[in-house]
Amino acid sequence: MSGKWTAAQMPPQNGRIAVVTGANSGLGLETAIALAGAGAKVVMACRNPDKAAAALVKVHARVAQADVSLMTLDLSSLASVRAFADEFAQRHARLDLLINNAGILGVPLGHTVDGFENHLGTNHFGHFALTGLLIGRIVATPGARIITVGSLGHWRGQLNLDDLNYERTPYVPFMGYANSKQANLLFVTELSRRLAAKGADVIAAAAHPGGADTTIKPRTDTFKQRFEDAVIAPLARKYLINTAAAGALPTLYAATMPGVQHNDYYGPDGFAGLRGHPAKARRRGNAVDPELARRLWEKSAALTGVSYLD
Repeated sequence: MSGKWTAAQMPPQNGRIAVVTGANSGLGLETAIALAGAGAKVVMACRNPDKAAAALVKVHARVAQADVSLMTLDLSSLASVRAFADEFAQRHARLDLLINNAGILGVPLGHTVDGFENHLGTNHFGHFALTGLLIGRIVATPGARIITVGSLGHWRGQLNLDDLNYERTPYVPFMGYANSKQANLLFVTELSRRLAAKGADVIAAAAHPGGADTTIKPRTDTFKQRFEDAVIAPLARKYLINTAAAGALPTLYAATMPGVQHNDYYGPDGFAGLRGHPAKARRRGNAVDPELARRLWEKSAALTGVSYLD
């Protein structure tokens, strides 16, 4: 690509239907706003109905003509994922864009209602199952794309497929997140391979926001948190990280621009990938390892009960 790409250069999205998970705040909200502004019909898939309703007001305030709707989706619950997919299929015959954006970061060790470690259960297993349950609508839509949001944190990932719930591995909150982001990129690697093998007219790619000013990280009422808010955060916003709107640009590029290929990965073009405009991004080898990707896919299908593209 050439120049510094912005959402103003996004092709028209009129007639396209997009699902954005975690669209009530941060990257998801900015992605939904940009797609709606380009003419797409956007389904904001959110866990908390009250926060989703408040986000919907923000979308209409910035895009008066926005064609957006709310649907409840809790990625930490496979029952909720199935209910969402069933309702979506009843409402829509096509799905042009699935943006697997929602995520959690840095939570204490805990488990979803299905027994998965929270980071992996929400960030990976939830999106794996959602994609599979919507794949019929996606494959039936010419030129559809599945975009999964990764993270620079994946460079720290050391995913152990034999101990996904940390029964033997010491648990560190950020490592739980990093492992889930490694899993996201492995998912895209195997999803791309399987779609290509089926000859499907669907592109699966990934993007990361760099360092983005969002509310994904849990907040604590501590001196350390107050110091970060007062001193560290303003400096980071000025010199190191993107706004949420800028952080959404790599996702929007991957979702809409011509020339995006299977398993492409986009991120900011600035120092260490922390901020800037969309460009091809690097991945750690263990996030694109084809054998590890295959094994994770098979384990994910077995654990979630959702098999597809076999």
